[in-house]
Amino acid sequence: MIEQFDWLSKSNVKALLVTNVALTIPARIIVGGLIDKYGPRRIFAGLMVIMLIPGLTFAFGDNLTQLVLSRLALGAVGAGFVIGIKMTANWFTPKYIGRAEGFYAGWGNFGSAAAAAMVPFVAVNLLGGDWRWSLAITSIVCAVYGVIYFMIVKDYPEGYEPSAKDKKGGPMPVSSYFDLGQYLVWELPLYGALGLVAYVLHKQVILDVPMLTTVVVIWIALFVVYLADVLRILKTNLPRLKAGVPEKEKFPFGSVGALNSTYFANFGAELAIVSMLPMFFYEVFSELLYEDGSQVMTLTLAGAVAGSFAFMNLVARPLGGLLSDKMGSRKKTMLLYMLGITIGFFLMATIAKYGPMGGDGEVTLLPRFNTMFWLVISVIITMFASFFVQGAEGATFAMIPSIKKEMTGRIAGMAGAFGNVGAVTYLFLYNFMDDKTFLYMLSGGALISLIYCFFMLKEPKDAFADEF
Repeated sequence: MIEQFDWLSKSNVKALLVTNVALTIPARIIVGGLIDKYGPRRIFAGLMVIMLIPGLTFAFGDNLTQLVLSRLALGAVGAGFVIGIKMTANWFTPKYIGRAEGFYAGWGNFGSAAAAAMVPFVAVNLLGGDWRWSLAITSIVCAVYGVIYFMIVKDYPEGYEPSAKDKKGGPMPVSSYFDLGQYLVWELPLYGALGLVAYVLHKQVILDVPMLTTVVVIWIALFVVYLADVLRILKTNLPRLKAGVPEKEKFPFGSVGALNSTYFANFGAELAIVSMLPMFFYEVFSELLYEDGSQVMTLTLAGAVAGSFAFMNLVARPLGGLLSDKMGSRKKTMLLYMLGITIGFFLMATIAKYGPMGGDGEVTLLPRFNTMFWLVISVIITMFASFFVQGAEGATFAMIPSIKKEMTGRIAGMAGAFGNVGAVTYLFLYNFMDDKTFLYMLSGGALISLIYCFFMLKEPKDAFADEF
């Protein structure tokens, strides 16, 4: 695309990467409520078909504004993940929910990695370099699958009839005034992340013309929408709290917040790290040479190392869900995985050491040991971190349906949105630091989530029941 469009810069492409995950945040919240009310089958099929429009608009776009707007809209397709979490919860009892959700989620991310490889392959090898139709075909397949899904899928197993309380949408009903306060606080970062995206777009320049002349208006608009959201939550919950919440309807909102933090720290970190990992390995091990003087760490090898981080999803996420089922405590499983992420990212930061200051004013990174053995150890460390990151994602969604079954969509929507909040936040901060410091920051984020979960995450009741 950069070769075809003389007005498109690498900076513009980075902005498109950020917009790609922006509207997934509100989309997951909105869709989470819709699937609780209308069921996952109709919402998923509708989402897949509707996404054909921005998909084709992006594929055949010819200016940056068109690309950005269509890419923003296309980000809503990420809400499809939340729909699958609800559908899986409808079909599996609590005893097996961990492995079922993990298996589902692992194939989701594996599909993403496969698409990242297949779309360029189809464009270059089958369509003679036509990237437009390669993207368009992806969108068409998505829409066709939405129609097939609507025709062959059922929301619930045969003979199971959901009650009226299982078909409510809107804001989450909380159990106490303290939980209400938590709810309002956790809503704020969702809008803050969108503000960061607006700031990134504000910095984009097209042929010496700023894409957005001001960002303040967007920030004010986001704050107004947040206040409207607060009023909507208060309108739903204040009368209910004044009347008194029946004991059987109570649930710990602190667990929702804790799982928001875990998905911020694991999935958010994953989305951020796959963006920087190829260049990190390429630059750190650029001086490592074979005996004939050729470079060991090529761009292809660096891409393969980064790809292995996502490929681990196929095994690590189902295993995370399985361990959550088998260990007898979903909380302890979650804490174990967050500890593993903390250690894994810390070890990744030790792969490199600080070198001299470069001519561009940025510090250079050197391998701690410039040997083939250290490269192998570094790849093993990366796989170790990846195993815990993906496993923690599986453990997160193994726990969500156990908090409050009839609100699985809304809880999954909020936690899923925080994964994208984490990605936006981490990618924004990445612009202000080197790779080694960035990895330390990811480790620190996981540690904060670990501590928060230790105090706020509660073991769900009937989390291992063998009946609905």
